[in-house]
Amino acid sequence: MINLEFTNKDLHKSLEDKVNAGHYEYEKSHGIYDEYKKFYITAKLDDIVIGVLSGYTVFAEIYVDDLWVDKKYRKKGYGTKLLLYLENKYKDSGYNNINLVTSSFQAPKFYENCGYELEFVRKNIYNPKLSKYFYIKYFDNESQHKGIVKDSN
Repeated sequence: MINLEFTNKDLHKSLEDKVNAGHYEYEKSHGIYDEYKKFYITAKLDDIVIGVLSGYTVFAEIYVDDLWVDKKYRKKGYGTKLLLYLENKYKDSGYNNINLVTSSFQAPKFYENCGYELEFVRKNIYNPKLSKYFYIKYFDNESQHKGIVKDSN
């Protein structure tokens, strides 16, 4: 009989390594390479952090997990600067797109103003403020090579 357990703590390193190895083997069998890497971009004024963008790369995509700007500094272009920094950092490096999810009460119009395309909305019928907006921005003329297993021949 199977025993299922829930935890809200990190997995033990040996178990995490086992899971990662299993994913790697499966992906490689399909010609896919997963180069998962977390990253953070900070915005500082006089050594004070006023904004942070966090995300990760995986396969041929860049995911924005979170974008935060201190309340005092909002609507002054710092969020836009963080996104532009991200775009310039990964431009011409083999990725296909940047994508993100935001809630209705957060910043859908902000991302549209930054050139992100709305792919779809997952409506929350009980609390519309929690409806999710899925956005994407493709790199122009990008030679996508991330996420593809290189020929060993």
